[in-house]
Amino acid sequence: MHILAIVLQSWLLFSMAFFGGSKIAGAKHQIELFESIQLPQWFRLITGYLQALGAIGLVIGYWDAGFAAWSAIGIGIMMLVAIVTHLRVKHSLGKTFPAILNLLIALAVVLLYADELSAVFG
Repeated sequence: MHILAIVLQSWLLFSMAFFGGSKIAGAKHQIELFESIQLPQWFRLITGYLQALGAIGLVIGYWDAGFAAWSAIGIGIMMLVAIVTHLRVKHSLGKTFPAILNLLIALAVVLLYADELSAVFG
């Protein structure tokens, strides 16, 4: 199970680093995405920084699994909001799928590290 947790954590880390970094860098497809979902560009930056913060938490999570679990919870919440936002503007499954996949992976990371959630605070 430990290897599975690390693989899923790594997937989530690279996904958040890639998508967060492209939002922060102002990649054309991210700018167009936020225009299509009718959110201001400053929200794109906030989202990108939150995704980068989640990626940092996942990196720390290699040494402290509690950080990985809490970061995955935060990422899962972001992905839920992303899915609702995509549905609100009637995006295709293709545009919504990355958020769905990352939500499922975040849930798996939380479940695999559930025993470590309280370790961060005590």
